[in-house]
Amino acid sequence: MTVPPSAPPAPDDVPRQEAHPVTEDEEQERTREARAAQRELVAHTPGFIFNEAASVGGSLVGGAQHGVSGGVARDVFMGRTEIHHHGTAAATATYASGEIPRRRLDALATVFVETQAFTAASARLREERVLVLAGAHATGRNAAALMLLHRLGVPAVHALSSETSPAALSAQLTAPGGHVLRDLPLSRNRPLREAQLLAARDQLKKVDGYLVVTVENSPFLQGATPTLWEPPEAAAVLRAHLAGRRRAEDLDGLLSLAPVRDFLSRGAHHPAETARFAAEVAAYDGSEQAAARLADFGQAAVAQQCREWLSDPETGLRDKAFLISLAVFDQAPYVLAAELADKLYVHFQRLQHPEQPPEIPVFGLAAETRLERARAEGEMRDEATEWGAVPQFTAYFRKETTPRVLLTEVWTGHPSARPALVAWLKELARDGRPVVRTRAAAATALLAHADLPSAVALLIDGWAVSKSFGPRVTAANTLTLAQLLDAPVVLRLLTQWCTDAHWARRWTAIRAFGLLTPLRPDLVAPALSALAARARAGDSSPAEADNLIESTALLLSVGVRRGEMLSELVRLLHHDTASVRALALAAFVRACDNDEEDALVDWYATTGMYETDSARDLAALWRTALGDRAHTRGALTALRTWVHMAERRADTAQALEFLLPALVVTADDHRRLSHELLNLRAPDGGPRPPIADRLLCVLNPSTADPAVPADPADPADRAHPAHPAHPAHPARPARPADPSRS
Repeated sequence: MTVPPSAPPAPDDVPRQEAHPVTEDEEQERTREARAAQRELVAHTPGFIFNEAASVGGSLVGGAQHGVSGGVARDVFMGRTEIHHHGTAAATATYASGEIPRRRLDALATVFVETQAFTAASARLREERVLVLAGAHATGRNAAALMLLHRLGVPAVHALSSETSPAALSAQLTAPGGHVLRDLPLSRNRPLREAQLLAARDQLKKVDGYLVVTVENSPFLQGATPTLWEPPEAAAVLRAHLAGRRRAEDLDGLLSLAPVRDFLSRGAHHPAETARFAAEVAAYDGSEQAAARLADFGQAAVAQQCREWLSDPETGLRDKAFLISLAVFDQAPYVLAAELADKLYVHFQRLQHPEQPPEIPVFGLAAETRLERARAEGEMRDEATEWGAVPQFTAYFRKETTPRVLLTEVWTGHPSARPALVAWLKELARDGRPVVRTRAAAATALLAHADLPSAVALLIDGWAVSKSFGPRVTAANTLTLAQLLDAPVVLRLLTQWCTDAHWARRWTAIRAFGLLTPLRPDLVAPALSALAARARAGDSSPAEADNLIESTALLLSVGVRRGEMLSELVRLLHHDTASVRALALAAFVRACDNDEEDALVDWYATTGMYETDSARDLAALWRTALGDRAHTRGALTALRTWVHMAERRADTAQALEFLLPALVVTADDHRRLSHELLNLRAPDGGPRPPIADRLLCVLNPSTADPAVPADPADPADRAHPAHPAHPAHPARPARPADPSRS
């Protein structure tokens, strides 16, 4: 098939044709979708990005689980994102579970290497009965979980389904013995709470059982203190596996082989990788072929293979285009890699033979043959879509590191291919499919990690200064993922762009900070500093101001840093400019007006109200927002959200009973809150919910009749003091008792 010549693609700063011009209101509406954009970014980012992100500590980022159990003795990376739909605890289905065969546990026990971390975890499990074992992807934490239970001498070990929700955990623990829940997916909307573990512990005491839950290193353990898992040394794992296959007198000789010493010297290796290498070493018979197999094992073999693929003149342009496309769409549907490989092939042909029209064969090799040549595999998997899971033939390299190595080799080892690669990535960024756009950003982030100046000049900056919304989102996604990979100076670039002279660069940096901080809680402080610097400069358009508010509000979605964020917002209220003060209040109000699971109200009810400083700071922000004319209406709307949530949850109701008295300093404060509660209606417009009367009694303890006459004036129209004095905080409720300490 001959591809007709076409004009070169339009530059990124020229907006695509649309049915009508994008208005200011539409731009603001898109800005408010930052939370959805963050979920999309995590859902479609390839697993190898998160695996390379050492700063994240594994494949669990921002709530998407990218690692699942691949067996008993090792963790296998599958690279898919699963979307879970959860109802109430009563409506939760019964999840599958089964007993792990004893022979499998015995086989694992013969090669498992105990460490100090294992000994400490075993003692804690024996005492507490419930253990959360947290570790990075492929570090053997699932094998450790099984051995922790096996070494206790339990009569049986039962595997629980990873689909088991934290809320339904205790209901699954009905059998005596050991239970293991491997790779529990956690997220901001699906955290593992301390109360759920306490309920599981109570149930285990009744049946004389034990439970080990394995998770990726996660910020979504609310009140639960995990035991951190560190894998044993590769040398110890290698020796343990060899001991069962070769005679003891052969071990020293095998371990002294040059390829073996080279393998052990190349840094840390995952237990599963070491086990595979041990099989090669055990098969060593002194022949040249066996020595070559040892030498070719591991990362060196992957790098060499990538160099050979790209430099081999016998490998056609179409085959090379498929390899590069598969690297970008690793662990994604095969059809995407194949379809978009042909588009890259067209760019390669135009670059290498500009005088000839590009041609793409309509039919070619079967998918299995192409994958075999690429040392890749394919299988049917359920892929997440907005309509539910859809079965797709998914392709992936056998070696997990191949995508990163291959893309880096193309970018740095073959600069003559850059024009075609850049044009192709720009084309992907304009694709209508979210997964394609996100993969373009992920690939560019890897290129930025290898050569940041070139990636910024050729791709990222062009997207960032675009007049169109889509390319700017791609730039923000790219910089977010590049920072996750710890690419050099990205944080400094984002900080500078927040106050850049070009409005679009500012927009991109502001959005990137909002996407980044929930994934990297340690960057909350520099992110807030950069966002405040932009607000301090002033002159923001309504769209940019809304973007600033949304990104700052997202900083309050980082559970482990919420207390610090509240303290910083209070500091900005009292020690910064009016524009920064307005940003702090608007972001706080927007973060409060959120009824998703694990929203700010959930954190306050489960954690914040029990922390003196956090409770004081949150009350101060509420009082200031309610008393500030510019934010009173928004704050009252957010307060209604909290009250409606309190109607459904007892802990939220208790939290509001604790909070409301702290919001009353003046008579105006009392009238404002009483007016709001008296006029509150159910979400469907029905009568005032009972929780409103209960809260009115808290505000008016001297009377049992909550029907206090409403103030004839709407409190939202009153002028209130900007910074009322802090009242004495009401008596703090006791945190629910820990039965394990009884």
